[in-house]
Amino acid sequence: MSDLLEQYDQWLHDESDVAALTMRQWLVPIEGEDAIIFPPTYTLADTDVGGRFGKGEPIPGVYKGQKGPMGYNIDFLDDGTSVCQIDSVGSQANRMEPIFMRESLKRLVPQVKIRAGDKEVNLLEAGHRAADAIVRFSDLLEDLEEAFNAVRDGDATKLANIAPTSLVFGVWDSRGTQVRLPRVVRSVIRAFNAKPLHRSAQYIPVVDYVGTNLLDEPQGKEQQDAMSELGLSHAPAPWSHGGVLVEKEIRRDATLNLVALRALRAGANDPLPLRRYILGLSLVAFAAPQETFLREGCQLVPDPGRPSDWSLVKHDGSREENFRLPYKEALGYANATAKAFGVGPDRTATFAARKAREELRQSKEERKRSRRGMGKVQEQEADQ
Repeated sequence: MSDLLEQYDQWLHDESDVAALTMRQWLVPIEGEDAIIFPPTYTLADTDVGGRFGKGEPIPGVYKGQKGPMGYNIDFLDDGTSVCQIDSVGSQANRMEPIFMRESLKRLVPQVKIRAGDKEVNLLEAGHRAADAIVRFSDLLEDLEEAFNAVRDGDATKLANIAPTSLVFGVWDSRGTQVRLPRVVRSVIRAFNAKPLHRSAQYIPVVDYVGTNLLDEPQGKEQQDAMSELGLSHAPAPWSHGGVLVEKEIRRDATLNLVALRALRAGANDPLPLRRYILGLSLVAFAAPQETFLREGCQLVPDPGRPSDWSLVKHDGSREENFRLPYKEALGYANATAKAFGVGPDRTATFAARKAREELRQSKEERKRSRRGMGKVQEQEADQ
């Protein structure tokens, strides 16, 4: 057991020369390399993005015929190539974190659940983790504020006992203590040389409701739109986003930031058990098989002809490129470090709608003043 716990200690000591563990993984659509895939779509506030395109000039990847301009996140470079975001850093984190709800992994972290009406939400599903509204407005708030303040004072142990994945994937308590922790594990998926495509559709009702005198002829555009919305008339959907054709490669780039991990402290205690525990969780998140179904029209799997490229990167820029970490090995280390550190207890909390209503009654300025006041109190306490 001692050898198992100590195998990565050279990464965890303050004087370590290892900066990060990196991994590049090549992906292909389940339909094949030349299949069309669908990135996420975003609403754009203005077509004049960053001054790159003239006012009113269409931006490549932005499609007209939508309710408001929408498009894929594609950067078109001066050399004619392009880079398309397939899954963002935040989205990847929110996909990886819930793996700790799996039967084989759930004992590695506290299972914290919040009841909100007739729904029960696991904290591992909350997009903002320990700073999410679902816990901010629950009876866990006091414990989490205490944990965040302890982090500010140099002790992440309390947060690790309640929400350790907030230390793995990062958290910002922007509506409370303002404590901000960087991600230890970071992942993003991009496609290179992606060309946007378009598609059109036409809904045709099974009955000509107007022609058969079942309904009156629509009077004006508003009535026509209402009939189309209700499926009682033709509904065209021309020139909308139709996916992208990837001419080069789809790649997942992941980083395990050992500098951020070594920044974790345990107050006056030895930080090594805490760092080992968070490293164990990070290695599992890093090495575990990922969910392949990102969204409708975008299901990706590892490229069997191109194995993942792992590297240990040192502060001087040198790399150990033959490093490999099998998932089974990562899981064994995580189980050992979790047992040694002591996983926090499972908890069940209740969403307090009354607290949410009270803050909703405040103006935006009142909420800002409240947060500023909290920061001043904490500064005064630190000075004392």
